[in-house]
Amino acid sequence: MSDLTRKQFLATGAAPALPAAQTTGRRPKNVLFLLSDQHRPSSCGYMGDPYAKTPHIDSLARTGVRFDAAYCTNPVCTPSRASILTGLYTHNHRTWSNRTPWPFEIKTAAHHFSRAGYATGLIGKMHFVDAQTHGFDYRLDFNDWYQYLGPKTKLYADELGRPNSGSGLPQIDDLWDGGDPWDGARTLDGRKGLVHVGRPSLIDERDHFESFVSRESSRFLKKFSRDHPFFLVASYLKPHDPFMPPKRHAAMFSAAEMKLPDTWGKADVKRLPREIRDRIDKHGPSEELAGPDVAKQRIAMYYGNIAHLDECIGRVLGTLRELNLEKDTVVLYSSDHGEMLGEHGLWQKFVFFDPSAGVPLIFRVPGMTREGAVCRAPVSQTSIVATLLDLCGIAVPGGLDGEPLGPMLREPERAGSGPVYSEFALQTKQAKYMIREGSWKYNFYVNDMPELYDLAGDPKESRNLALESGHRGRVDEMKAKLFAWHRPAELQ
Repeated sequence: MSDLTRKQFLATGAAPALPAAQTTGRRPKNVLFLLSDQHRPSSCGYMGDPYAKTPHIDSLARTGVRFDAAYCTNPVCTPSRASILTGLYTHNHRTWSNRTPWPFEIKTAAHHFSRAGYATGLIGKMHFVDAQTHGFDYRLDFNDWYQYLGPKTKLYADELGRPNSGSGLPQIDDLWDGGDPWDGARTLDGRKGLVHVGRPSLIDERDHFESFVSRESSRFLKKFSRDHPFFLVASYLKPHDPFMPPKRHAAMFSAAEMKLPDTWGKADVKRLPREIRDRIDKHGPSEELAGPDVAKQRIAMYYGNIAHLDECIGRVLGTLRELNLEKDTVVLYSSDHGEMLGEHGLWQKFVFFDPSAGVPLIFRVPGMTREGAVCRAPVSQTSIVATLLDLCGIAVPGGLDGEPLGPMLREPERAGSGPVYSEFALQTKQAKYMIREGSWKYNFYVNDMPELYDLAGDPKESRNLALESGHRGRVDEMKAKLFAWHRPAELQ
């Protein structure tokens, strides 16, 4: 698509006034999009994880189609979420980092659904960075939660320990242009790093952000589902930091029972990019994580966060059943990126290893999806917008980077439509790009060592083949395909 055509598309977000189904007198499908933050794709019960307590997410997987090779477009919150709601890769939507506001002129799924007569709601985190609503009619976020908490907001400020807009405090950095208003008011806990390793939360379970999001999402369904088709995004913070689940959920997991990843302490650092070596050496968010016992504590509290998240998701799904909406509602579960959780000695996200760039992705479509179906072909979250519009009978606008996944929902065993990509740190000297095609993954770094992995024979991504002469042809082929998709602006 030419730049002019793309700009015209972004400015108009063309969509018909009404979905096709509505013109026949039949109410169109609703959409409930359950979105989490930093949920690694393997940490679900349906994936065989012995620690993950995810019965409600597992139920979705059993009654829908799960995509076991789904990828985010950028392994960090804001750019990834912009892709999820616009259907565009980062270099097209231009939300470069967690500090970049989403461009006003780029239309989101909310614009398309609203123009088709839907009630659109966003309840929870989306990381817009500024005060734009990006097409949503109804929006509640961190700031509304802080109003609900009142003086108890200090408990959350204490848990964060510092300004952290990724966790919603502040939600909009510009509001704190006079400095951190919590400076000197927090009760410090002696942590050595930027985040606490993990402990039970001092916030009552009812008052956690996830509990708030589920209550308000249920309220939205009860208020707006009777007279309108709806597009509702219930967006949670967990299992993202702080790794401080409610006391009941923290008690479900013991550090002593956790097992360190098979790749812990085994990274061949001579065959890894300098950036990854540095992340391993610095132990990610805290130097305390160099020790195995402390690492196990962090792992345990991560699973506590997941257990609470799953229960809260279950409450919204319960409301859907109570209102007799299940047969009319497309349900989607995904996350904005993953979490390394000690794999290769790494924590958080920011890299292209599958635990970081991979995401859980489940669609349950009444009357279409075969129960318990699994699609193993690589797919991108850029397909989410096109898929949801297509499922609801709304014309998919031109210019999106992702194709509808309808054919794969109907036939999960079919091959994928082509390579998928991811990007990170665009417009910086640390820019890097990923292409996954079939079992092969190639990572290009603008100023660092490349990576090539064969996930069929090396699912843990332990052997970087890019340095071996026998794979030079594969490296050249994957690099050419990556550059044909998008030549890094940093090289121009």
